[in-house]
Amino acid sequence: MYVLLVEPQYYTTYPPLGLLKIGAYHKAKRDVVELVIGCPVPSRRPDKIYVTSLFTYAWKPVHAAVRYYKMLYPKVPVHLGGIYASIMPEHAARCKPDRLHVGLWPELDQLLPDYSLVEGPPWNWKDKSLLFSSRGCIRSCEFCAVPKVEGKIRQTIGQAAPLIYPGHDTVIFWDNNFLAAPEALEILQELAELPSVLIAGHQRSVKVIFDQGLDARLVTPQFAEALKAARVPLLRLAYDQPSQRNAVYRAIQRLKRAGFSKSSLFVYTLYNFRETPEEFLDRLCDLAEWEVTSYPMRYEPIDSLEKNQYIGEHWSKEALEKVANFRRVLGHGGCLPPSKVIKKKLFEAEGFEEAFTLAPKPKQHYPKHVVNHKMPPEEGEDA
Repeated sequence: MYVLLVEPQYYTTYPPLGLLKIGAYHKAKRDVVELVIGCPVPSRRPDKIYVTSLFTYAWKPVHAAVRYYKMLYPKVPVHLGGIYASIMPEHAARCKPDRLHVGLWPELDQLLPDYSLVEGPPWNWKDKSLLFSSRGCIRSCEFCAVPKVEGKIRQTIGQAAPLIYPGHDTVIFWDNNFLAAPEALEILQELAELPSVLIAGHQRSVKVIFDQGLDARLVTPQFAEALKAARVPLLRLAYDQPSQRNAVYRAIQRLKRAGFSKSSLFVYTLYNFRETPEEFLDRLCDLAEWEVTSYPMRYEPIDSLEKNQYIGEHWSKEALEKVANFRRVLGHGGCLPPSKVIKKKLFEAEGFEEAFTLAPKPKQHYPKHVVNHKMPPEEGEDA
């Protein structure tokens, strides 16, 4: 059988893990597999087509891909799954896939993804393994889609090593609440003992990355030590609500005592949800005072069909633009490190408006002879 895997033409920095696992599943059955982005004509007529989906606001490329391949191959079954399909199945069904898959495909969690599908352009994915060691979460946060897509917390693998691709020196965990999983500590201990990898003639230690924010409420001293031993270079936490203040502070102090530097601690900070702009400012001030980097995360409803259109009840379009401008002008890659400039702006302001209002750039005044005449060429330039 010839199987076509389709990632729609939306923006993402990662390869489609679900499709890579489906590819491994079919190759184990001796099927031929091809992975494409968007809507190209495949190398031959497929016998089955799988289309994945990402966030709900990226639904248009998904519909375009399903409709295109149903038009091109009207008798070939088209399967649609992924995050958007699981969160909004009724809306996803409008593009008329032959089968709509809602939720997870549990058998795939145990499979090593077929990274050979993304070794060439346009991905050129090398040396990094993506995996889930658990699914679900113990929380029921209203702003999060995980309970709907994955359900309650459960361990899906007892060891990480079988899902690390041979020769990869970086392991990226996508668990939505890693520390809540029953065997989290055992997996961290396993990661700490992983042998180094030989790449291009050099031995490299395996680096561990948690791409999702870890639950600060679960960071015990034992977990902090285990995370450091597992060679985690950067840790992401989340400070979504004022009620988490003490837990976030304790987690930061425990991680610092375990050996994490302040520059290696990074905290997602939700805004545009139910908090006021003043409460958002308070959380940013906390993180700046605790000497860690904040990353403001604009709230988007889980069923949003258009990005950055939702405005929270206590927010306004102007206030949201102020945050965006602040991050762009004073931040670094959208992050707000505890720099002197940012701390001064946050600490000395009387409120949100003053903190996030940027002073206009002073006008440059030049003498007339500079304004009206060309500057002489630099050495080596043509006059």
